[in-house]
Amino acid sequence: MANHNEKPTQTPLDTTTNIVPDNEKHDVETPSPEPAKPAGGPPPPPNGGLTAWLHVVGGFMLFFNTWGILNTFGIYQTYYESGHLFVENASNISWIGAIQAYCVLVVGFLSGPIYDRGYFRALLVVGTFGVVFGHFMLSICNTYWQVLLAQGFCVGIGAGCLFIPCVAILPSYWSTKLGLAVGLAAAGSSVGGIIYPIVFYKLVDQVGFGWSTRIIGFIALATLLIPNLVMKMRFKPPKARALIDWSAFTDGPYILAVIAAMIGFIGLYVMFFYISYYAQEQRITSAAMSFYIVPIFNAASTFGRTLPNALSDKTGAVNLIAPGAIIVGALQFSMIGVKSEAALIVVAILFGFFSGVFIALPPVLFVALTKDKTKIGTRIGMGFGILGFGVLAGGPGGGDLLGNGPGNLDWTGLWVFAGVSGIVSGVLFTVLRIWKAGPKLMVKV
Repeated sequence: MANHNEKPTQTPLDTTTNIVPDNEKHDVETPSPEPAKPAGGPPPPPNGGLTAWLHVVGGFMLFFNTWGILNTFGIYQTYYESGHLFVENASNISWIGAIQAYCVLVVGFLSGPIYDRGYFRALLVVGTFGVVFGHFMLSICNTYWQVLLAQGFCVGIGAGCLFIPCVAILPSYWSTKLGLAVGLAAAGSSVGGIIYPIVFYKLVDQVGFGWSTRIIGFIALATLLIPNLVMKMRFKPPKARALIDWSAFTDGPYILAVIAAMIGFIGLYVMFFYISYYAQEQRITSAAMSFYIVPIFNAASTFGRTLPNALSDKTGAVNLIAPGAIIVGALQFSMIGVKSEAALIVVAILFGFFSGVFIALPPVLFVALTKDKTKIGTRIGMGFGILGFGVLAGGPGGGDLLGNGPGNLDWTGLWVFAGVSGIVSGVLFTVLRIWKAGPKLMVKV
């Protein structure tokens, strides 16, 4: 006889998404009971359904307010160079954007393990506060060091709390379409890099620097409310993890991938920071058009951060990032000969498209190179923490090479510096590809 007092057992795992086998999945979730957790690991990703797609939307908004904000710094570099707010040389100004980007990547080194311990919600709240509060503080700044603290550290740390959890949570909802999911989310960085520069440029002459920046802060607040409302962890790792995965340092392919990406980031941030200033200082474009160069290459990167990721599900990430990095290096070298507005726009579009491989593919690559999937958060955080050193070498380092004063700037040396970085990165990724799969061409890596 059944015991009517017996309580039904409940699984402590995901309560938002039904986990069903691939051959029984439907676009609309059904109230069928959730199967038990597979022995020895987390439940399989749903690879579809409303909840999974809402996490892609939430990821889009997180990229919008992390890399989207970082991709905007080129217009701030150009604006600060004008001396309207303070007077500093190009290298010192670039430290603002470099520290902002470095904080995003290095804070990810800490936020990855924090995410692994189940504090995803806390990271979202803290990160949202940092990004919004930093913009409001920036709006009342009028000296270099105030801007460095507000825009560099406060916004950077806030964005760092948001970025790694974004890319770490998507693999728990997607596996067979992970590249597509991450690519669609990463497109938010391009859209942010289009909207934020245009908002700033259109408003700065009408309402001033202060209110332009405050309006950007309000946009960030509104868009960050979405991931705060719809995103949640499906499961917690079975045990707490160390801050550092020491086994990563003996994982040759993983280390090579991180080094290759770090070198690529050097040239990437030279272009991010200086392409707009180059257009204005060399009088290649009008002052107005120089501000629109940043939205142009960010618009092109929308496709560069989506299509390669969708293809990576079939070809593998390494097969795409290696040639992509070499093409990026070639485009950076081509800047030496750019002397007309048409040529600059063409290079900006092509660079925007191919540079997307450095933003969208590394998370997919780190996941693919991590055999123990319970360490994904830590591995991604470690990887991007090391990439931060490439940002510091690219922005301020490029500024030192560029020099000071109109008419005395070494633009050729700057573009050579960026181009060499891109080519070396591509060569190292090619070595990684051969290491993993040999010289055969039709192999997914």
